[in-house]
Amino acid sequence: MKIAFVGKGGSGKTTLSSLFIRHLAAAGAPVVAIDADINQHLGPALGLDEAEAAAQPAMGERLPLIKDYLRGSNPRIASAETMIKTTPPGEGSRLLRVCEDNPVYDACARPVELDGGTVRLMVTGPFTDADLGVACYHSKTGAVELCLNHLVDGPEEYVVVDMTAGSDSFASGMFTRFDITFLVAEPTRRGVSVYRQYKEYASDYGVTLKVVGNKVHGQDDLDFLRAEVGDDLLVTAGHSDWVRALEKGRPPRFEFLEDANHRALRRLRTAADATYELRDWARYTRQMVHFHLKNAQTWGNERTGADLTAQIDPSFVLGEGVTTPV
Repeated sequence: MKIAFVGKGGSGKTTLSSLFIRHLAAAGAPVVAIDADINQHLGPALGLDEAEAAAQPAMGERLPLIKDYLRGSNPRIASAETMIKTTPPGEGSRLLRVCEDNPVYDACARPVELDGGTVRLMVTGPFTDADLGVACYHSKTGAVELCLNHLVDGPEEYVVVDMTAGSDSFASGMFTRFDITFLVAEPTRRGVSVYRQYKEYASDYGVTLKVVGNKVHGQDDLDFLRAEVGDDLLVTAGHSDWVRALEKGRPPRFEFLEDANHRALRRLRTAADATYELRDWARYTRQMVHFHLKNAQTWGNERTGADLTAQIDPSFVLGEGVTTPV
């Protein structure tokens, strides 16, 4: 299942996504964790120290390798240089699976040992001083989008993505790449403003959106969220001594997380698993094509000097039964 955590800066989305990743790992589920936020906080939230987090290979710096591998023998893609972040797979493209070894994982993923198991962590890489004035941070997150476009995952396999803050993912089609999106909202006017933006735009694309209320300290906070987001409110979380210890770099074993928070994480997984029956690979592929056409026409064709609309394979539908060339 492909799962996104979104929310405004400071909402707690990275903390909650890291707790959900720990919850899945503790249950023995295979997990690929992706930090698509250029602020790069997911690694430390999973227990990496500063040096370990800095040593994570940046996907954005390995984009040529990613493109060359995913292109495979697809005759519609003349070269890796003509691939952009929205390029969809077609006949001959290589696909990514959660439970496999491949050159993309070898180059970009590193195992993170948690007390309940091991997950693969991939990061976009930070936005550095060298990028100022010459690069857009979407050039970093584009590597994530390209991988998601070529990813085939099955039931009880999880790809958890900590997204950029706010509604920035609408700058591309990446917000449509998920089975479910958990929007982390505080019980404030600013806290629910991102929810309204997401709800309005995502509703046209069939995005399954559920709200996780965070920093909820009483009935008044709960009533506020229920009034603002209605049935989209899935679960709430309040103060956690376990999280406070994590933020100090001294987390107890995950089994000692508060019972209420364990119950909340189970509800998140139940909600995510329920979306498997709603999967529509044909719609997923159409949305991929839709955003690729938009990007090709607005900037991609000019940037690459190629007609990127020709990359679309009209007979190809991504799905679990699609095989990938060696």
